Amino acid sequence: MANAVDQETSERIRATADALFAARGFQSVGMDDIRTGAGVSLKKLYAAFPGKDQLIAAVLAGRHATWEQGITAAVAAATAPRDRLLVMYDFLEQWFGDDTFRGCGFINAFGELGGTSPAVAEIARAHKDSFQRYVAGLAADVVADAETAEELAAQLALLAEGAQTTAAIAGDTAPARHARRAAATLIDAATR
Repeated sequence: MANAVDQETSERIRATADALFAARGFQSVGMDDIRTGAGVSLKKLYAAFPGKDQLIAAVLAGRHATWEQGITAAVAAATAPRDRLLVMYDFLEQWFGDDTFRGCGFINAFGELGGTSPAVAEIARAHKDSFQRYVAGLAADVVADAETAEELAAQLALLAEGAQTTAAIAGDTAPARHARRAAATLIDAATR
């Protein structure tokens, strides 16, 4: 991001691109659409983001930060280690009920661009790896055996990922509740 554009304008461009990408997909939104939506000149748009790849990376970085803040706040509200694992699915249910929910932006970006953009593929992988490590840390507080905790974390992360995709396709929040119940069963089995 160039210093020639003030932070407020850059953020407006990024937020506009984020909303358009979520609504219409990454490939179908052009830079002119973003320029018009953000109310900036094409020159200013390209001064802030020299290309669409840089803008997509900025949007995904923003989504990563929003995801981490949301999931961390939800988990922090729970006191028991087991509840910290389960509250992730409550967070998902709330997110799925948001009018702007169109599925996981990283899954969507990877699906659209992962085969042709190594940068997008790497960003998506890094985000998913970050979530996996986060869940592993929570699982380690519940399950003493490290190998069992890692396996549980992988299972719980897969439930969350599957719930995101299913909720986006179905347009329903129920997958979060189903995933939460399955997660409780997995946690109970791992702690026996």
